[in-house]
Amino acid sequence: MSITFLSNNQGQLENELNAPPHETKRRDSISSKDPSEHPADLDSASPNLILRQPTVRSVEEQDAEILGSIPSGRPPYTIFTKRQKIFITFMVAWAGFFSPLSSSIYFPVLNTLATADNVSNELINLTITTYMVFQGIAPTVFGDLADMIGRRPTYLLCLMIYFCANLGLALQSSYPALLTLRMLQSTGSSGTIAIGTGVVADIATSGERGVWMGAALMGPMVGPAIAPVIGGVLSQLLGWRSIFWFLVIMAGIYIVVCAIVYPETGRNVVGNGSVPPQGWNMSVMNYLHMRKEQKLEKSGQLNRTTSREEKRLAQVELAKKRKFRLPNPLKAIHIIAEKDISIILGYNALVFAALYDLTATIPSQFAYIYHYNDLQIGLCYIPFGFACIAAAIINGRVQDWHWKKTALAHGITVDRKRGDDLTTFPIEKARIGMTWPFLIIGFITYLCYGWVLDRHAPLPAPLILQTIIGYCFVSNSNTLSTMLVDLYPESPATATAANNMCRCLLGAGATAVIQLMIKSMGVGWAFTFIALVCLASMPVLLVVIKHGPRWRKERRLRKVRHEAEKEEHQHEKEERKHKIEKI
Repeated sequence: MSITFLSNNQGQLENELNAPPHETKRRDSISSKDPSEHPADLDSASPNLILRQPTVRSVEEQDAEILGSIPSGRPPYTIFTKRQKIFITFMVAWAGFFSPLSSSIYFPVLNTLATADNVSNELINLTITTYMVFQGIAPTVFGDLADMIGRRPTYLLCLMIYFCANLGLALQSSYPALLTLRMLQSTGSSGTIAIGTGVVADIATSGERGVWMGAALMGPMVGPAIAPVIGGVLSQLLGWRSIFWFLVIMAGIYIVVCAIVYPETGRNVVGNGSVPPQGWNMSVMNYLHMRKEQKLEKSGQLNRTTSREEKRLAQVELAKKRKFRLPNPLKAIHIIAEKDISIILGYNALVFAALYDLTATIPSQFAYIYHYNDLQIGLCYIPFGFACIAAAIINGRVQDWHWKKTALAHGITVDRKRGDDLTTFPIEKARIGMTWPFLIIGFITYLCYGWVLDRHAPLPAPLILQTIIGYCFVSNSNTLSTMLVDLYPESPATATAANNMCRCLLGAGATAVIQLMIKSMGVGWAFTFIALVCLASMPVLLVVIKHGPRWRKERRLRKVRHEAEKEEHQHEKEERKHKIEKI
């Protein structure tokens, strides 16, 4: 019977693919109960509602994109208070700070390290290239791990690797050791950004995700602003080794704070926050709070509408849905294979590669043109970095405003408390539609930047252009990153890992050839070529706006078919088991 039920809904979904929008909109308004995007029904009044969910669910209930038309009795998307969400987002931003910090703090000492290790600029740039390669690969492992076992333990694992790598970098004295430990440093730090995106998806609905995503990305944006300055100051006053000792101290402080205070937010572990995690995944504060509640309950001073046993059963039910396995990097590749995702990731990677070419060439170009030392080069990153910070703050609010505007234009109500119905929502139009001005202005400025350097213009000229480029490119990147979470709410960390992999691998290739391009073409023509390629590629985003909604529906159909096959296989397995038991 259950298999027939799913098959009927497959036919219903197939009809939806060809139905006009005004018909599908009415049918798609049915509420969803996908635990990956919504909390399992775990409010404090009845956390064991998760145990009452039927084993077989309809198409609408399985669809992770459907978030709207929620009955009044449904629990909120998250029980974390605004103050708790601010603290969680602060910790996410702090963790995300380490990856760009480690990358950008290194730029001012590139010339110093090349001299100290007696290697060429091309070989020193190879340490940037390999850093970015691992920056792209590592999140595919840690993102899948975070979606599987939870955010908090994955954070701690990443930061422990990062701590050990920085300790080794502070003590090493050879180029091979520098190259190897930079890879390990990248492995530990880069996973934090993918995990952070998953945390934002855990605690924020799509209607408010822009603001919280912008706040979470403040860490990665602050890095380019202050890291080169820190690197320049430390290198000038205490030597280049002090840079890595500084990172050791920073990582150690974060590990201690995370272990004591930071709560688990993964929806497959704690639901909407109302289910306690396993004991090994509790922070010290969570553990002490639980012990205090147990003592009060035993003494009769605490009246509970939800028993400890009900919470335990809800915890067990969530644990059953999590199957521990080795992290699978191929899950990110599977996401990249989707038509709309591949276009978005490809273009976002192209923009990121252009941005990284700019930041990676500042030390060599400014030393050649203006004859600056490490500290002066570090200070030249400040305008660019603060432009990135401004983009993270302002663009998040602009995203939410544009989301509301698009929703009103299509007669959809934004529900920040319990989530929006994304089935018929034009996600592509709401997100991509606001990136055009940033891209056009950004690449025209990028072209001009190359010729300003080529003509050895006064320092204010390239710094002003860097500021404009930083604001425009980061605004575009944040918008498309938020869109990925909207498209893959059930695996946000893995989706972000796929984004990181595309961006960093293409960025690694770009930084590996940019010095050769400048030598053969000149800095003006090199930046002109990059700008024209990116401008000429912009129309691919129109393809996503036009065909994206249909591709999303096709993805829903494939998902339902896969679930039906799994259900049929499980049904056959149980039947065989019953027959064997009878024999």
